[in-house]
Amino acid sequence: MPLARRTTPPGAVHEAVEAHPWRAGVDFAADPYRLPRPCGTVCPMDRPFDVGGRIVFALLVFSALVAAIVTRPPKGLGDFDQAFYLSVAYDLDHHGVFSNGIIDDVDGTAATPSPGMFFGPLYPWLIVATTKIDGRFARAVDCGVEAYYGKRSDTECEIYVRPMHIVHALLLTLGVLAVARAAEVLLAGTAVFWLAGVLATVALLAEADQFSFLMTESTTFSLYSLTMLAMAMGWRTSKPRYFVMAGLGLGLLCLARFSFLVTAFIMPALIFLNARFFARPRQGRTAVSVLAFVVAFLLVVLPWAIRNAISVGKFALTEEYGSLTLVERFAFDQMTAREFFLAFPYCVPEIGSSVVRHAFGADAMARFQYDLPGSFYAIGSGQRHALVAAHKRLDPIIADVIRAEMKESWWRYILVTVPLAWCGMWVGGWESFLLVPVFAGACVAAVRRSKPVFLLYAAPALAMLGLHAAMASHYSRYNLILIGPFSVGAAWLIVSIGASVRSQMTSSLDSTLINKLD
Repeated sequence: MPLARRTTPPGAVHEAVEAHPWRAGVDFAADPYRLPRPCGTVCPMDRPFDVGGRIVFALLVFSALVAAIVTRPPKGLGDFDQAFYLSVAYDLDHHGVFSNGIIDDVDGTAATPSPGMFFGPLYPWLIVATTKIDGRFARAVDCGVEAYYGKRSDTECEIYVRPMHIVHALLLTLGVLAVARAAEVLLAGTAVFWLAGVLATVALLAEADQFSFLMTESTTFSLYSLTMLAMAMGWRTSKPRYFVMAGLGLGLLCLARFSFLVTAFIMPALIFLNARFFARPRQGRTAVSVLAFVVAFLLVVLPWAIRNAISVGKFALTEEYGSLTLVERFAFDQMTAREFFLAFPYCVPEIGSSVVRHAFGADAMARFQYDLPGSFYAIGSGQRHALVAAHKRLDPIIADVIRAEMKESWWRYILVTVPLAWCGMWVGGWESFLLVPVFAGACVAAVRRSKPVFLLYAAPALAMLGLHAAMASHYSRYNLILIGPFSVGAAWLIVSIGASVRSQMTSSLDSTLINKLD
């Protein structure tokens, strides 16, 4: 007896494909995840299992991140960049002044400091809010800042930062969910939600030590991921409300770390490109969408600029921030040819530094280690201190500094940016051995399979990678936002390959059975 086979009315699939708003010449047979979904362009979570399963997933992610962060070795509150944010929070709490913290000459534990605008306000305010909830944490912050200024011994201070660790884990969990949902929205498949979420979580767990410091990494990852989810929703639906959300999110992100101001120019361009070339059918809302994004962004950042104009006398979001980092970045232009080429194996995570040390000696890449004498960081810091001692402020002279550097070493500056970007892209520890090459493959597949929105989604993070290489340093902690597009791209490619293999196996099995029955 022949097998009963389900048939489709002639032309039904063709009509469905033609009607799909993301057709744009896509070969749907080669990519089953591009087939139209019954629920429309962006699928809601309409089944109780979906909602319940995702809540359980969120709780598991949060629990894993909390456990990973709180079990890291304790850090003194004066370690790394923590003192910057803690001292600003101290001045906010005790003097009601948003200052420049330890960058200023005024000791905030002894006198009221002047208003400042070097740091973004979001993270110090988050610390202050947490001190109001937990008195033990408030006392730990006060003691740490007073110890930094020499008012008491470090040994007197309790290192108690668990409330902020929990906040960090919560922010990272929101970021993971945003990455997973963006994968589902952009690539139309429930499987990519789960896999992208797992990949992002594993990458963040590998970076848990970074999140145990009281610094902005968790905040920036979370806000960036949420912003890009809103952008993805906007690209897929052409609804201005999502671009309003994206503008608000990016505004908050810039108030956490000012370097993201660059993306305020990139995002409107991406909205335009999508509406003009990729969205099907065209909605005719390009100007409205761009305007919605810009207005929402300005609503968040303009109050801070106005505050600075009133309190500091400068209508801007920050001062000295870009100039300081650029002066320190110029130190890398002294990189030798040997250091240039060794940077590529050296920056491969987990194994690169050990291999280079054993093969070329412990001092071969010593200048890449920030805490060693004679490091690029030490050289850059020395140049910065010398310029500040001579001129007091860097902003008025930074144009002259740039001209002098470009006149002497413009070619070095361009070349050195390449290994710095290479070093900065390896996020996620061991998992980056999977994420980086598979992401590259996903970008190629996105071009071949007409997935432009994935490339749009990845573009801001890649732009920030280039910016940090050109303006800051090689440290991957500045580029943790790459975990989002890396995870989305890897999840999509892995799921697509799996679906293709299953499809081929099923077709082969069906053919074999039919032949036997015939």
